[in-house]
Amino acid sequence: MPVPLDQLLLFLVGSILVTIVPGPDMALVMRQVFMGGTALAQRTIFGNMTGILFHAIALAAGLSALLVASAEAYTVVKVAGAVYLVYLGLQTLWAARIERPPDEGEQDARSRPVPSMRTAYAQGLISTVLNPKPALLFLTYVPQFVDESRPVLPQIAFLTGAHILVGLIWMTLYAHLVQRAHRTLTRRDVRRWIEGATGVVLVALGLRIALERP
Repeated sequence: MPVPLDQLLLFLVGSILVTIVPGPDMALVMRQVFMGGTALAQRTIFGNMTGILFHAIALAAGLSALLVASAEAYTVVKVAGAVYLVYLGLQTLWAARIERPPDEGEQDARSRPVPSMRTAYAQGLISTVLNPKPALLFLTYVPQFVDESRPVLPQIAFLTGAHILVGLIWMTLYAHLVQRAHRTLTRRDVRRWIEGATGVVLVALGLRIALERP
């Protein structure tokens, strides 16, 4: 094992805590569940995890250090990610406000324009890559568990894999919980309210990311 067991357990504790804290990724997964079910959300989750892999590669290449050291680069990435979240939030709000005949039932949800699996994957990937917080995580947290006297790349790869596994398990479970809750809400006005609230959350997260200081 590239990382000692005691160090791995400590890393997993922090990884779990970071993963379960609500953020843009969870709001986006909720949006995808509402639009296309767990299959669409799962593809977005795969995109999120690929974005995490991107940040790990960036750490290994030293790009994360550059991102954190350069205020301009950090701001560009942060604003781009914020704009993307706001865009997705506005899309969700628009879909939630459309009036529909009351006798359409469940066919109403299926009749909405649903992103393709490729688009869902790209949305998850872009939202994670354009979120500078994972870069900070990999720059400040992961190195604490890397032994410089041993080969660094295998350790980073192993820790990254562990973090991705935690994220994959949690986000998949979260998507199914959202789906189950969504199915129990049979009243259309309640569903539209929840979907509208999800759009507001995405917009609010985008604005918060844009306005917060590094």
